[in-house]
Amino acid sequence: MEAVVKHSPALSAGKIRGDLGDRLFVRGGKYLLLLLLTLAVLMPLLAIFWRGFSGEAGQGGGLAAMGELLRSDNFHWLLGNSLKVSLSVACIVVPAAYLFAYALQRTLIPAKGLWRGISLLPLLAPSMLPGIALIYLFGNQGLLRHLLPDNIYGFWGIVLGEAIYTFPHALMILLSALSLADARLFDAASSMGAGPWKAFRSITWPASRQGVFAAFCLVFTLTITDFGVPVVVGGDYQVLALEAYKAVVGQQQFGRGAQIGMILLLPALLSFAVDTWLRRRQGDAMSGRAQVYHPKPSRRRDGAFLAIVVLISAVLLGVLGMAVYSSLVKFWPYNLSLSLNHYDFNTTAGGGWLAYRNSLTMAACTAIIGSALIFTGAYLIEKTREQRWLSQLLRMLCFVPMAVPGLVLGLGYVFFFNLPGNPLHVFYGSMALLVVCTIAHYLTTAQMTATAALRQLDGEFEAAALSLKMPLWRHYLRVTVPICLPALLDITRYLFVSAMTTVSAAIFLYNPDTILAAVAVLNMDDSGNVGGAAAMSTLILLTSAAVSLLLAGASRGLLRRSQAWRTGANP
Repeated sequence: MEAVVKHSPALSAGKIRGDLGDRLFVRGGKYLLLLLLTLAVLMPLLAIFWRGFSGEAGQGGGLAAMGELLRSDNFHWLLGNSLKVSLSVACIVVPAAYLFAYALQRTLIPAKGLWRGISLLPLLAPSMLPGIALIYLFGNQGLLRHLLPDNIYGFWGIVLGEAIYTFPHALMILLSALSLADARLFDAASSMGAGPWKAFRSITWPASRQGVFAAFCLVFTLTITDFGVPVVVGGDYQVLALEAYKAVVGQQQFGRGAQIGMILLLPALLSFAVDTWLRRRQGDAMSGRAQVYHPKPSRRRDGAFLAIVVLISAVLLGVLGMAVYSSLVKFWPYNLSLSLNHYDFNTTAGGGWLAYRNSLTMAACTAIIGSALIFTGAYLIEKTREQRWLSQLLRMLCFVPMAVPGLVLGLGYVFFFNLPGNPLHVFYGSMALLVVCTIAHYLTTAQMTATAALRQLDGEFEAAALSLKMPLWRHYLRVTVPICLPALLDITRYLFVSAMTTVSAAIFLYNPDTILAAVAVLNMDDSGNVGGAAAMSTLILLTSAAVSLLLAGASRGLLRRSQAWRTGANP
């Protein structure tokens, strides 16, 4: 009887179908992911180098043109301005973010959730919003104009705007760096008579300095490659990112744009390489025997850090609140009555409500398609044993976008997809290409989130599925996805908000029918409609916040059902 069952044609056919389905899922999925990463990440970067170093007529001009650019006085001026701004912003933001993160993780200040929510608000708006708010605060007709000896346009305007824009990015890294600590080390230090300051210098700082360096590199890279704030409040103070934007969009000098793009790629690559080296040297922050550190009450310490947190939160709320208020003022500063005139986008230049609808469409497609693609790709890389060489190659390609600024990636898309001989040229200017570019731009962070969640799952899950002869793709849908649903929802939320606020890469890829809300902000500011730009920025901010809250609220019931296994069975 056993032989009959063992050699049953129906059973054999089912096994063949299952093996075929798994092969298609694993091998087909990996090769498809390789194709997508090649087209969306690797080829655009190669196109930048080809355009920048090509000696053909109408291209970059080759090494001679690059040498001429590097020797020019104008380039030295732009480079010096960019370095001064970026270093100044990093030196301001990183200490402030470190104090804020320390207050949230290592003190007992009240209302930590409120302060954390306020600190992350700049993530929900395009980078131009802080610059617009600074104009209404310290511009020629600003509310607090009398507090400055000169107007806000120039070096300090860019520094303050970039500091507000980059603060939450640095904070997230430092919150992670300070989130784990071994209580045994602090107990040992206390028993040896070490005070709080010495314990900080000998325990906290060595464990968190790698995170400080990573935050410094991230702020420096974000600042040196951003042109949104310099466009709004830069005035005559020019920087490299703004020069690249003007060369491509304003002057159609694609070769010059490619050369500056390659130069802007260097600090990001250097920061990424050094950060990776430091991570390898530092090793694990906590051992398996570590005890979770819980801060002890200290009235003086908590009071001091609460004052710092309140001050920083007040600055962030003041700047963002000013942008929202200015969008409601009828005619600044002569008629301060409240009105919704600035929200009548159909009567103003810049894209109108079409841009807002396009942003909603692109953000939804990016969130849904991107989260499914990234999470499935991470599963194939981390949880399947076939073709390990291909998994390693895919893992390396997924890390490339982390070292590529959005401005450089957008330029690469122009040079690759806008080639007349490229059969993919038909996608240039389409919504599909904007979605692909946005997913590629924010791929690494989302992929790292998915990988972290998947690595927490024991490999015995897949072994059990194989022993039960369950197809791997079915196990993925029925077991892995429900277990990792919190991480998947975090990826979806992250991609949606990022797509709503992105401007650096998308600025080169839209056409009049696919213009985006963040690009419309830039266009309205260029045309002098600062009130309309503030209104569109406010709309992006409120939409990002509302969708994030709705997604979090709607997922609670779903999470409660799918994550019931975490709480254990009732006795």
